[in-house]
Amino acid sequence: MSKPQLIEDFFGVYLLYNINPKFKGRTYVGYTRDPNRRIMQHNRGTWAGGAHKTSNRGPWKMVLIIHGFPNNISALRFEWAWQNPTKTIRLQHLNLKKIPRKESEYQYKLRIMSEMLRVGPWSRLPLIIRWLEQEYFEDIPIERKPPNHMKICNGPVKTHNLKKLTNATMPMHVKCMMCSNFIIDAQVKLTCLNPSCELVAHITCLADIFLNPGEFIPIEGQCPYCDTILKWGDLIRKMNGCKMDVHDIESDNDESDKACGDSDGEGAFTCSQDRGFVDNNSHWFHSTDIDNESL
Repeated sequence: MSKPQLIEDFFGVYLLYNINPKFKGRTYVGYTRDPNRRIMQHNRGTWAGGAHKTSNRGPWKMVLIIHGFPNNISALRFEWAWQNPTKTIRLQHLNLKKIPRKESEYQYKLRIMSEMLRVGPWSRLPLIIRWLEQEYFEDIPIERKPPNHMKICNGPVKTHNLKKLTNATMPMHVKCMMCSNFIIDAQVKLTCLNPSCELVAHITCLADIFLNPGEFIPIEGQCPYCDTILKWGDLIRKMNGCKMDVHDIESDNDESDKACGDSDGEGAFTCSQDRGFVDNNSHWFHSTDIDNESL
């Protein structure tokens, strides 16, 4: 078994598969910040924090998790749409219904997921499709492959919940190199992933350079100072306090049968399952709110 990959600032939406002979084949979609703790909660029951729909029906296996969401709001919207594909306005044009006799509940959930990854705004997020149980792996058909900037990989994961940045950590009198105005909030300050590059910019200023007409969420762009190709998701993760550098970009070409990577895993990496609906004020979208769909 591969070594767990340590991921900071983790927001994931997972798929459970029931292996109890009485309920075998049933599935459940949920949201978590700590997949290892969450699967234990599901298998222990509601008294341990598991969901009512999974309680006393286990054992369950967490076979797949989608992560890379910028915050819990984005992940929870994805979770709700995956649970309610016939209700969400994002998928109504696809008329997603289970195919009788030809499609199991599990296959149906995977088909919904593959369609969601190709629909905005999710299609522009740097999401990772991670298989946690390789025996349940099913290849996504070519016609429904996710965008090229998304990774498909396998292997276990451990999470580390980052502390929220505060303005107290922000150096004073820092100017944006794009607009020459002062940056007064650490949560809107972007820096290049190239450690030798001195780029400092407002998130909106750099987004304007990366965006094409009609787009709201950047995917990637070229640093205006060192010409390094930068993925927008990596820039945001670094802004939020994750340890990122230019080498993380170079490793983005993993194939689906490879692990996403290993980590030394030094220090604490256990984080609890969120029970509240807490916005971490992550500045991911260029516009204030491009997804008005309610939960």
